[in-house]
Amino acid sequence: MSTERRAPLDRGRVADTALRLLNEVGLDGLTLRAIARELDVKAPALYWHFKDKQALLDEMATEMYRRMVAGMVLDPADTWQDRLRTANRGLRTALLGYRDGAKVYSGSRFTGIDHAPAQEANLRVLTAAGLTLAQAVAAGRTANAYTIGFVTEEQGVQPLPGERREGYDMAERARLLADFPLSAAAGEEIFTDYDRHFEEGLDVVVAGVSVRYGIG
Repeated sequence: MSTERRAPLDRGRVADTALRLLNEVGLDGLTLRAIARELDVKAPALYWHFKDKQALLDEMATEMYRRMVAGMVLDPADTWQDRLRTANRGLRTALLGYRDGAKVYSGSRFTGIDHAPAQEANLRVLTAAGLTLAQAVAAGRTANAYTIGFVTEEQGVQPLPGERREGYDMAERARLLADFPLSAAAGEEIFTDYDRHFEEGLDVVVAGVSVRYGIG
């Protein structure tokens, strides 16, 4: 009989294993049974820590956020525009690090207050620029929703960097849409060069906040 002691099973270990497995099987294949098998435990053991899959997804999203802010440096001299861009670039990078990362993150509830320091700092920058708290929240919420939605669509085409799902060949798409030349040409603007398109959309969001609330 082996005398090797395994690391104790806790929420952190389960979430870490789930995030690693996510990159292999995607969200649809991420079951509690599969995670338990990876941990070499019985599935019921996971229910001591998570009552259901959504509770685990909440912890996974929280861990994704912890890892994101751990590597993020916020400049106190940031303008409100700088801060919105920095926060959402960081969020996109974090989500792209996991297969179906945006789907896991979307709609999840943080399990602690790890988000509070960065949120507080961001709201201070936005309100100091002249926004009311409600306007600052709306600006952050809109940019956040844009980023999550963008990455959800991006990962529908490129599940992980370097991968590309079948059915997104631009030459074949153009051939099929030959009778609709604008739609055919639009494919290059929809399904390629995601870095550039993300930045352009983020600029639109920032400009919209400026116009909507009258701040420079």
